[in-house]
Formats: sequence, structure tokens, C-alpha cells
Amino acid sequence: MKKSRFSLLFGTVLMTAAITAACGESNDGGTADTGEGSGSASQDLSLLTGGTGGTYYPLGGQIANIISDQTDAKITPQTTGASAENMETLRAGEAELAFSQTDIAAYAIEGKEMFEGDPIDNVQAIASLYPETVQLVTTAKSGIKSVEDLEGKTVSVGAPGSGAYINAMQVLEIHGMSDKDIKAQNLSFDESTDGIQSGNIDAAFITAGTPTGAVEALSAQNDVVIIPIADDKIQELVEKYPYYAEDTVPSGTYKIKEDVKTVAVKAMLVASKDVDEDLVYEMTKALYENTDQITHAKGEFITPETALEGLGDMELHPGAAKYFEEAGVSK
Repeated sequence: MKKSRFSLLFGTVLMTAAITAACGESNDGGTADTGEGSGSASQDLSLLTGGTGGTYYPLGGQIANIISDQTDAKITPQTTGASAENMETLRAGEAELAFSQTDIAAYAIEGKEMFEGDPIDNVQAIASLYPETVQLVTTAKSGIKSVEDLEGKTVSVGAPGSGAYINAMQVLEIHGMSDKDIKAQNLSFDESTDGIQSGNIDAAFITAGTPTGAVEALSAQNDVVIIPIADDKIQELVEKYPYYAEDTVPSGTYKIKEDVKTVAVKAMLVASKDVDEDLVYEMTKALYENTDQITHAKGEFITPETALEGLGDMELHPGAAKYFEEAGVSK
């Protein structure tokens, strides 16, 4: 009896090994062999987003659902520290897809700013999505009415390594200031608005699509103020850093009574070069042919016609390039 049980167990182990080998199971980053074409087996891919209080995470969840429903890929969104962290995670081969600001992606590929001397060469663009507005958030009780009024104040400049941090530094720079002129705090969006609510900080730089969840939550109990950037400073910023564009936070957003002028960069999707060309083609096609399923406010900006704006010299993933060529869209 013991010998019979041993034989049965040994046979089961051999069969399991054979099935595993036949399925091409992979442990090198979580992506199985894609095979050829869109008829390959279902794959589990990670989509790096941002914090729960921003725009990347909720919008990423909707995009993940669309792609998962329309293709052979199962997309799982993950909360992260956003753009810079996402690029580093892709570099390490620990995920396949990610959100990023266009400026941060450019820094990563060119080896500038937080990637100084250490460029990332395994990431390509899928598409740009929508404007990400640089919002300097405070409340009426703070008395802050301009960027210059931040001097000596406790200000969140974004999570370490985030796009918001670079934006904050550049806005301060154009106004003749730096983080040494403020009491800088490195906080996430949720932590920033919680800090404003509790009185622990005076203001926060938040770069995200409007309306931003964390700021909406703050506006439920406070008179939110978005600090404007003056026209001449906007022009200086755009001239020095061309990936910025003038933007407006419309009246009614966060219950503000007037439009507020500021600047924006673009949110984009990027992918590891290792993701199969046919699969990226199918994912890009699925997204842009099903944007009517996106209920998030930023869905209206996601169109093929604007998908290549703000990408500069960044290389498109061949799968995305194939889709946009078919759609008649070019840079």
C-alpha cells in the first residue's frame, strides 16, 4: 500500500511539472510568454497608478477594466507614489504598465532631474491622456493669496520623487524662491489635504487632473482656495520648461467662485519595451474605442486626436504606434 501511494504521488508531481512547462509559466517579472498575436493566453499585467487621493488611481481602475474586458490581458491597478516611482518600478521589471507625467517620463529617458546621469532605457510611450493641473491648494483662513505669500509657511511639495515635487520646485524658482524659503513637507495628496484640514500645514502643491479627489474632500468642510499664477510667471515657466501649458481651474470646482489661472503638464500611459507589440496594439485600440465607458471626469480628454500631444521625442511602443498609424494620428 505504501509503495502504491508513493507511485501515485510521484506520478502526480511529474504530471504537474509537465503541465507547468507546457504552459510556459514565467517568474521573471510576472509576465508569461505572450506568444504571437492576440490569440495568446490571458496575461496578468500590473498598471502602476498613484495615491488613492489623486486621479491616476480611480481613472486607472476604469482603464484597467476596459482593457481587461476587451483583450486577453488582465490588468490590475496598483497604488504607488506616482510618476517617478512608477518609472523606477518599470526600470526594475517589476511591472508592465504605468501612469506618468510627461515631464517626469522625459526626465527619466533623458537622465535628468531625479534621474540625473541614470537614464531609463526600457520604457516607451503608449499615449498622453489629459492635462494634469498644477494646483496650489490652501483655504481662506490661511490668508495666502499668492505664491510669494508662501514664504515662511509650512507647505507640502509632494511625495518624495513625485512629479508634484518637481513642479513645486519649478514654480517656486520662477518666483525667485526655493524650498529653503518655506517649511517644506513631503506629503501625498491625501496627507496634504488632511494636514491643511488639521492646521498642521498651510498649503500644498498638488499636480493632478481636476477635480482631484483629495481636494474635493477638503472642500466639503473648508473654503478651498486655489492660488493663481500670474500671466508673466506662466510665460516665464512655459519658456523655460516647454512641457508646461497655461491651464485654468474653472469656477465651481471645489466651490471656488472664479476661474483660476495656473499651468499643467500631461498625464500619459507608458509601457515596458518587453510587453508584446500585438498586445499593446490591442490594449491601445481597446482604450480608444471604448472611452464612452470612462465615467471619470477626465475621460472626455482621452481621444485619439490628442493622444500624441506632449510626448516630444519620446519613443512610442510599436504596438501603440501601429494603432495610431491606422487611426491616422501623427505627432
